[in-house]
Amino acid sequence: MAEIAVSDGSWTFNGEMLRIVPGSDKDVHELRRTLGEVRVPLEAIAGVAFEPARKGGHLRLRLRKGADALSDVVAGTLKPPADPYRLAVPKARVGAAEYFADEVRDTMTVYQTPGGPCDDYLLPVPDVPISATAGDGTAFFDGERVRLEWSGWASTEKEKAGTQEFALSDVSGVEWKPQSGMSYGTLRFRIKGEAPARSPEKDLRCVSWGVQPYGGATALVAAAVLARLPREAPELPPPPPPVSDDVHDAVLRRLAELGQLHRSGVLTDEEFAAAKQAMIRRLQDS
Repeated sequence: MAEIAVSDGSWTFNGEMLRIVPGSDKDVHELRRTLGEVRVPLEAIAGVAFEPARKGGHLRLRLRKGADALSDVVAGTLKPPADPYRLAVPKARVGAAEYFADEVRDTMTVYQTPGGPCDDYLLPVPDVPISATAGDGTAFFDGERVRLEWSGWASTEKEKAGTQEFALSDVSGVEWKPQSGMSYGTLRFRIKGEAPARSPEKDLRCVSWGVQPYGGATALVAAAVLARLPREAPELPPPPPPVSDDVHDAVLRRLAELGQLHRSGVLTDEEFAAAKQAMIRRLQDS
């Protein structure tokens, strides 16, 4: 089993599931605190990497398209500290983070996990009822209906129109964008047969914000709605080729690398023993 725990949170990988737990520090973003623990099955993972920076870096997890409603609705626009699939790693833990990323990648290689889009969500979708407040309003979703209530920051048009409510069956799509530069962040619902207003401040189907970069937990409301809309099945990729001798060689090379990490002090005796046994089991299974 591979594990890394830092103040930003902890990631644990047992060969089948990657468990993500946000840190308890007050600086952990509201979206990550609201989402809580996430369990990512191996078959949902498209890739993982350690991205170095001056003071350490980030572990970054990429998920297959269609595997996770949150990842699909934000479309790569979440950045630290709001992204639940990035872990801030201090400089002292860089070696452990690199090992963690290698462990996940090696497992994906051994088991030939698919990389194409999914025809069904592999991660749990956000529970309902759910709500989030940002900027000019609050969005509520109970699984069947969406309601938008305006705050004191709402435009005159929204104040005059009052609370908006519409059925999920009337929604053709949901869009979420973070605040960027002079542009507003938005949670916008597309309604069948309606053309959206040009400006988010005047759009009665849109909550907008100009101060909070990621609009609190609004992305989770967007994900909850998206997950319950009809979806088209993606074109599936061809089946992966059978495991080759090259995969066995990669596992053996990884065992040698683990020994080097252990000798250099990056891995403790316990971490080395657990990782070594896991790799041997995978070699036997393949």
